[in-house]
Amino acid sequence: MGVFNRLFKVGQAEAHSALDKLENPIKMTEQGIRDLKKDLDESLKALAEVKAMAIRAKNEVQNNKSKASDYESKAIQLLKKAQTGEIEAGDADRLAGEALAKKEEFTAAMNQAKTEMDRFNTNVSQLDSKVKKLRSDISSYENELRTLKARVKVSEATAKVNKQMAQIDSTSTVSMLERMKDKVAQQEALAEAYGEVAGESKSLDDEIDSALGGSGDVKAADDLAALKAKLGMDK
Repeated sequence: MGVFNRLFKVGQAEAHSALDKLENPIKMTEQGIRDLKKDLDESLKALAEVKAMAIRAKNEVQNNKSKASDYESKAIQLLKKAQTGEIEAGDADRLAGEALAKKEEFTAAMNQAKTEMDRFNTNVSQLDSKVKKLRSDISSYENELRTLKARVKVSEATAKVNKQMAQIDSTSTVSMLERMKDKVAQQEALAEAYGEVAGESKSLDDEIDSALGGSGDVKAADDLAALKAKLGMDK
C-alpha cells in the first residue's frame, strides 16, 4: 500500500472516530429536549392552575370588600332611621351592631383572601420565570442539536470522501497512464506505416505517367493544331 493510500486510511479512521463520539451526545441532547418539554408542559399546567387560584382569591377580595362596605352602609342607614324616628333606637342600635359585626367578618375574610392572593401572585411570578427559563433552555438545546447533526453530516461526508480516496492507488494510476501512452504511440506508428504502404502500392503506369510529367498536355495541343489546320483556321 502506497503512502497516499495510508494517509487517507488514517483520515478515514479519524472521521469514523469523530462520528462515534458524536452519536451519544446527539441522543442525549434529544432526550434532554424531550425531558425539558415535558417539564415545560407540567410547568405551564401548574402556572395556569396557580393563576386560576390567584384570580379566584382576587375575586374573593373584591367580593368580601363589597359586602363589608354594604354592611357598613346598612349600619349607617339604620342609625339614620333611628334619628328620624322611623325605627326604635334600641332596634336600630342592635341591628346596626350586627351589621358592623358582619362588616368585620367580611373585612377579615377580605384580608385573608388578599393574603392568599399575594401568595398566589408570588407563585405565579416564580412559575412564570421557570417557564421562561425552560423555553430558553429548550431553544438552546435545539440549536445545539442542529449543530451536532450538522457535524455528523460533515463527518459522514468526510468519511465517504476519504474512503473513496483511500481506494485510489497512485502507483497503479501512473502505470495505467504509461500503458495508455504506449498504446497511443503504437496507434500513431501503425497509422504512419499504413500511409507508407499506400504510397508504395502505385502501379507501373502511374509511375511512368508521373515521370513523363505533362506528355498528355502536349498531345492535346497537337490535336488542337491539327483540327485548326483541317478547318483552315491556322492562318
